[in-house]
Amino acid sequence: MRAIALQLVDAGNADQPIAFACRTGCAACCIAPSISSPIPGMPNGKPAGVPCVQLDADLRCRIFGQPERPNVCSSLRPDPAMCGDSREQALAYLTDLEQVTASGQIM
Repeated sequence: MRAIALQLVDAGNADQPIAFACRTGCAACCIAPSISSPIPGMPNGKPAGVPCVQLDADLRCRIFGQPERPNVCSSLRPDPAMCGDSREQALAYLTDLEQVTASGQIM
């Protein structure tokens, strides 16, 4: 399993500029991880591997920047290590991260 590093930021500063932009058509961070907090349309959260109902047809978040967006989503920032060179690499990385955190393993 790959070493996993994740960049989180203070949700209060979620609108700060970022150095690495989201890849168009990726949405790996809205699909691979589970989210335990309620999301509009998913009141019990989101299971791992299930696309968030807030993704639009272009795989963009409909509630980006809105107060109802979960803090975990607002605090996650795209990062070259997490996003890799493709959507497939990002999905694999985040799936690994989900498995590690679900199992309680700490790296």
